[in-house]
This record gives sequence, C-alpha cells and structure tokens, in this order.
Amino acid sequence: MIIMDLNIWSEANVEFMFEGITRKLRMATGGSIKASNVKEEMYEDLKDIYDMVTSKDRFSISEIDAITTELGKIRKA
Repeated sequence: MIIMDLNIWSEANVEFMFEGITRKLRMATGGSIKASNVKEEMYEDLKDIYDMVTSKDRFSISEIDAITTELGKIRKA
C-alpha cells in the first residue's frame, strides 16, 4: 500500500485530490483539470479545498458553484 503525503506538492497528489473532489461533487469537468496545470504555489489552496470537500457530506448548489470557481482559479493561476 502506498501512503501519500498530501502536504507535499506532486503531480500524483494533485491528480488524487482533483479526482477526490470531482467524485465527491459528482462533477463531470474533472478530466479537464490536469496536474501539470497546477503550479506549486497554488497547491495549498487546492489542499484546503480538498480538505473541506472531503469533510462534508452534502453541498448546496452555491457551494458547488463556489468550489468550481476556485478550482478554475487554481488551474489558471
């Protein structure tokens, strides 16, 4: 079993977190987000979103919209 340290930036960690976020939110757009599009300085923001998403069971439409917007900012930064 491989243990991932999500506190450290790596493309594998970025892909793992995006996959977890998109699965939890049932988003179809997750495939368009590539690990190579996420700069290391944006990693902490992604980790914060991942931690928040994985800690909740349900999301409102406005929460999903806000999360999607933030993921877009991370991808474009």
